[in-house]
Amino acid sequence: MNNVSQDKYDLGLEKGAANYQPLTPLTFLAWAELTYPAKPAVIEGDLVFTYRDFATRCRKLAGALSVSGVGKNSTVSIMAPNIHAMLEAHYAIPMTGGVLNALNYRLDAKTIAFILNHAETEVLLTAKQFSAVIAEALVDVKRDILVIDIDDDSEGTRLLGDITYEEFLSKGDANTCTTTINDEWDAISLNYTSGTTGNPKGVVYHHRGAFLNALGNVISFALNSDTVYLWTLPMFHCNGWTYPWAVTAVGGTHVCLPKLEPSAVFSLIEEHNVSHMCGAPVVLNMLIHAGKTDKTQREKPVNIATGGASPPSSVIRKMEQLGFRVTHVYGLTESYGPATSCAWQRDWDSLSLDDQALKLSRQGVRFATVEDVQVLDPSSYVSVPADSTTLGEIMIRGNTVMKGYLKNDQATEAAFQNGWFHSGDLAVVHSDQYIEIKDRSKDVIISGGENISSLEIEEALYKHPDIMEAAVVAKPDEQWGEVPCAFVTLIEDHGEITDKDIIKWCRDNMAHYKTPKFVVFCDLPKTSTGKVQKFALRKLAAEM
Repeated sequence: MNNVSQDKYDLGLEKGAANYQPLTPLTFLAWAELTYPAKPAVIEGDLVFTYRDFATRCRKLAGALSVSGVGKNSTVSIMAPNIHAMLEAHYAIPMTGGVLNALNYRLDAKTIAFILNHAETEVLLTAKQFSAVIAEALVDVKRDILVIDIDDDSEGTRLLGDITYEEFLSKGDANTCTTTINDEWDAISLNYTSGTTGNPKGVVYHHRGAFLNALGNVISFALNSDTVYLWTLPMFHCNGWTYPWAVTAVGGTHVCLPKLEPSAVFSLIEEHNVSHMCGAPVVLNMLIHAGKTDKTQREKPVNIATGGASPPSSVIRKMEQLGFRVTHVYGLTESYGPATSCAWQRDWDSLSLDDQALKLSRQGVRFATVEDVQVLDPSSYVSVPADSTTLGEIMIRGNTVMKGYLKNDQATEAAFQNGWFHSGDLAVVHSDQYIEIKDRSKDVIISGGENISSLEIEEALYKHPDIMEAAVVAKPDEQWGEVPCAFVTLIEDHGEITDKDIIKWCRDNMAHYKTPKFVVFCDLPKTSTGKVQKFALRKLAAEM
């Protein structure tokens, strides 16, 4: 056989406009407008925008931003709850070549000011209800920013800019911007991590990753043209896990919920026949413990994806009993949100509800759109055996991993060491290849030389009928080095429960050496995205 020095398939077969276009989720909006022009795209209270309306508004916003000087790599920040303007920003800002920076509205003024300075924000869209904290933040901003007020019905607040959102839109030409881009590696959005110490890091997403992760959501969460998606997950969090683009990719309907309240969630589910929603485990817990008058029974289950923290199996079981079908996903800000999903297996149908919940509490397998997710020994980078026991670190590689951290080469290099994104999460692999997180590397409790998983103890605590929330951290100990310390929040009106009752419960449900030696009853401190602040609990435990 003759050796061919040149690849015959490369000769004259070059990519061009006819056979290659950069991937961008902006094309989802153009498709949805073409396919479902009269279908409701966005519902917010009494407002209903069809896909034709929605697309036109996005293009007008893009046109107005362009005239105002927004172009490639310009940062446009937005401070808003889950409202139509936030959805419009996810399309309009990238249409200009600019970069969307959705601000976490739970942050303090100092942190917001840091972000606006670090991101070099040129335009700020801000809902009127956040005027006080934004005004305080702008005092420390070292650059001129065009402020556009999203006027709402908030009382006792003021407008900060010279123009309102709707007035600004009226100045835009819907024909100025398109949904095409030149380079799929261009930045599409900038999200800041809710770091526990120091300044937050700016995570940069690109168009290709946003496109692919949105389609990964479509596949793993079974979205289709009948999907009615309720916005219970903040859109500022990983760009709503890329669902602003995913729901539009199938021509589904976005139902906006500006303020998360259990009564409103159950009401909107019934009113609009909601089929899908997302939320951290804290949201699931909120729905489980809602008042009896708020809860409604449904003939058709609502699909809810949860992630951000490992949901205890008892929480999953209670949600299933409430009429929700739970999908457990796992990911990080650096992976555009979800990167794995606990895909359902047919043979789980015959399991008891408790056993199904245990299966679903695992992090599962990679998205079809993710190149690889492995549990590796962090020293040798060798995959751990699928024995349900050997710990390794979850590492990810693929097109849905961030470009890197803005202006932070050192952190980027550390995160991408040896060709993998290092998650910092410790996990095991089961015989069916499903991944299960056992702890964050910094949360493992080492007691008398034994590694104890805080998540395992929390799993047992959540099964206690009187406990609503629980978190376990290491407490320094002279004899053992560290011992488990549990912080729990009790369900209201559930009688007198003592620390001895909780400890006995744990001793009856796990190996004795894993049992918490201390129990503290309190409300759990949480980050702005609903995660328990274990660093704060560790500090409290050390001071006890």
